Formats: sequence, C-alpha cells, structure tokens
Amino acid sequence: MRIGYLTSQYPATSHTFIRREVEALRLRGVAIDTFSIRKPDAAEYGSEQDRAAFAETYYVLPAALTRLFAAHLWAISSRPIAYFSVFGLALKHRAPGFKALVWALFHFAESIVLAREFRKRGIEHLHNHFANAGANVGLLATQFLGMPWSLTLHGISETDYPAGLLLADKIRAAQFVACVSWFGQAQAMRITPPHYWHKFSIVRCGLSLSSLPERWPDKGLAGAQYRVICVGRLSSEKGHAGLLEAFADLRGRGIQANLVLVGDGPERDSLERQSIALGLTGAVSFKGRKDEQETLAEIARSDLLVLPSFMEGLPVVLMEAMALGVPVVASRVAGIPELIEDRKEGILFRPADWRALCDAMERILSDSVLAERIAKAARAKIEREFDIAVAVEPLLARFVGFGSSATPPAMS
Repeated sequence: MRIGYLTSQYPATSHTFIRREVEALRLRGVAIDTFSIRKPDAAEYGSEQDRAAFAETYYVLPAALTRLFAAHLWAISSRPIAYFSVFGLALKHRAPGFKALVWALFHFAESIVLAREFRKRGIEHLHNHFANAGANVGLLATQFLGMPWSLTLHGISETDYPAGLLLADKIRAAQFVACVSWFGQAQAMRITPPHYWHKFSIVRCGLSLSSLPERWPDKGLAGAQYRVICVGRLSSEKGHAGLLEAFADLRGRGIQANLVLVGDGPERDSLERQSIALGLTGAVSFKGRKDEQETLAEIARSDLLVLPSFMEGLPVVLMEAMALGVPVVASRVAGIPELIEDRKEGILFRPADWRALCDAMERILSDSVLAERIAKAARAKIEREFDIAVAVEPLLARFVGFGSSATPPAMS
C-alpha cells in the first residue's frame, strides 16, 4: 500500500517528529510519499535531513493556473457527481463567516489538485498531521477519490475554535485517529459520540536516539556556573514572560546562571525589553531560530531545560532534553505529566506559579545528586516509550490493519 503524508507545511523546524515518523515507517517497508500545502521558508529546512525531505515533497502551492485548470477539468469530466458533492462538502465543512467561506473555496480548489496527484502516484491512503486547514484539504481530496483517510491530533489548538468546531466531522470521516497523548485523546473524545471512540489510538512522537549528540554542559559561559535553556516559539502561550520573572528571582537567591532562549516569534521584542527591565542584561541570550541539530547541541550544553508553557500537546523538546540527560522543569499542563512523573523524571510546577518555577529550578541546580538521578530516570523513560522504533509501532499496525481495501465513511 502506498501512503500519502500531508501537512500544511513540510518540513518545519518545529515538526521534525513527522520526518522521523516517515523515515521509521519507510524502514519497515511502508511506501510513503510526502505532500505539503505550501512550501516552507529556507530557514525551515536547514538540516541535511530536512533538505532531503524538501526535495522529495510535492507542494500544492503555489499552483499555476494551468495546473489548477487541468486538475479541475480532469475531476469534473471523470467524476462529476463526486466533484459537486465535495464542492458542497467544502462549503459545509467550515467555520461561520464570509472569510471562512472564501477559505473553503480555496481548500476545495487545492483538494482537486492534490487528488489528481494522488491518482497519478497511486496513493491508496492519506494521513494528515494536525486537524487544521491542511486536514480540510486532505479530507476533501480523499472524499473526492473515495480513499481512506486518517489523522494525528497533537494539542489543544485542534479542539479550540475554529478547528474544534470541525473536529467531530473529521473524526467521523477518518479511518482512525492517532493522538500523541491521553490528554489529547480525552479532549477529542469530549466532542465525539462514544460509538466513534474505537477509532482512537495513542501514537507517541518519537526520537531517533542514535542521532543525538553527547551531552556537554558548558560551565564557563560568560562566567556563569549554570546554563538554563528554554526552547520554543516566543509567543504568549509559552509563558516566557513568567520565566524571566522566575529567573530574575533565581539570580536574586544567589544562583549564578545564564538563561538561553532558542526560538523566535511575536513576543521577542517585549521579552528583550522585559529582560533589561529586570536587570538581566548579559544574563539572558536570545538565540533565535535554530535547526534541529543546532537546537540539540544547545540543549546538550545546558544544565537544565525549562518549559513554562500555559498550553502544550506533548512537547518533543522535553523528550529531547530527557534523552540527552539534561534535567527538565515543566508546567503541569496537558500531556506533560504523561511524559514526566514529578520528582522522578523531572520537576513539574503549577502553570503560572512563577515562585514554584523558581523553587524548582533552584532545587535542581543546587542538588547535583537529584539532578543526576532525575536525568537517568528520564533517559530510561524515553528509551522505553519514545524511541521512534517503539513509538511508530501502533501507527504501523493501523496502516497494515486497514490495508488498501478500506473505504472511508461518506460525509453528507
């Protein structure tokens, strides 16, 4: 069976787990072609592996008018009933409002281009990552072809508005639904009738443990004794402003440390101003966006990784730090407690409790025995459950179990 993998943008620095999943499935003999709605910026595929993924991926956009016209002419002449049925579905499967209507028309136009490419390549099953606009396009394309479709759910954004408004219909149409965490699965079940619950499976994002760098803490950075790192997009839901407050308090307690922020985003300017106002000039480094290997190297040089987010799915960056032997402190939200048992594989704190975050950082940095014990337990947890060779097995079973003869439920 030849499987298509579709995302809105592929590859991406924040979604390297998708590439690892594809590679692991291919090693097990699964034929996979990768598809993306739009092309990423060059900064998103800086690593050798991502450049290879970029080169082999089919991109729907930008779509030349000749390609768009040819695809729709093929569709309406070969399957006219399905064509107009899916057009009606596109108008229905959307959020309210004129803007959403316009986007629905774009999604329909893109889906036919994609469907034609699926037919050319002999794709028999499509799998989407994320229940977003890319999944809208994937759903429409597979409904037009009468082809099985499945998806992986990752986080709260997929159950929030507007994606959450359409999620129940996607689950109904899907052959199966992979969820990266039990928490995420529960949120999807919350809006889904129980007779569809059999479609859900837990499929963890995985790491390629053999490709990780060795840990090498840098004790001499700018004269600081400790190096604390936070990796993530600089946006409000990631809690960086609270982290800066907690870090200032940590230094006020006499803990000599530097904070390294890896990532970029809309909050960067305000965070830089805040760090100056807190007297952290020279103690906080804004590294910007890094590719996969650069990010891993930054983590490997650190004494502690902190994740202060208000919302998450099951953060891969925590897995990476744990696999590298770097102790972690994270907020107790969403799927994170499934990854970290408090005070065993890391320390969890109440989200937005910045004093508790400061206490947790101080505890690990001031107790080397605790830090080493946590790091060893964390690495063992990753090896048991989040090595990509292990994590991919439930997904492989789903693909093999359905095979090419499965047909998707029709959506009215």
